[in-house]
Amino acid sequence: MKFKIIPILSILFFFIVFAIFFKALQKTSFYTPNINFEKEIPSFSAKIFKMDIEKNSEEIFIGNQFYLINVWASWCVPCREEHNFLMKLKEQKNLKIIGLNYKDKEKNASNFLRELKNPYDQILIDENGTIAIEWGAYGVPESFLIHKRKIIKKIIGPINENLYSEIEGIIQ
Repeated sequence: MKFKIIPILSILFFFIVFAIFFKALQKTSFYTPNINFEKEIPSFSAKIFKMDIEKNSEEIFIGNQFYLINVWASWCVPCREEHNFLMKLKEQKNLKIIGLNYKDKEKNASNFLRELKNPYDQILIDENGTIAIEWGAYGVPESFLIHKRKIIKKIIGPINENLYSEIEGIIQ
């Protein structure tokens, strides 16, 4: 009798554990960040790429202009994928593109821009990644569409054809 109870209890135990895990797998508890919001841009200071000049955010984002701040790095493969869309966005008259070079070496960033061309009106350096964190970036590439010193759209990942069309529609 004792020998029959142990296997039955073991099987019952495994069925209970299985049922608990199965139930937990059906819950969706993924964090999805809010990408459509209006939030003031963070105040920061950064060095200008290839210059010994430091600018603060009040000097960069001025007026009624649309800005796209793009967090990028030369070592980032998806940054290469979105580069053509940034070059197309550069042609928009009412949009200035600000690059935030994230944890990169100046020589590698220069080679990246020489190879693919420079879509940025201005490039800021974020050597240790703190500026990107202040903006709420999770990684590279990420972009923030700004109007009147407010972030009006956050783009996680590379800009693609759909996002390009959406940005173009917003800034028109």
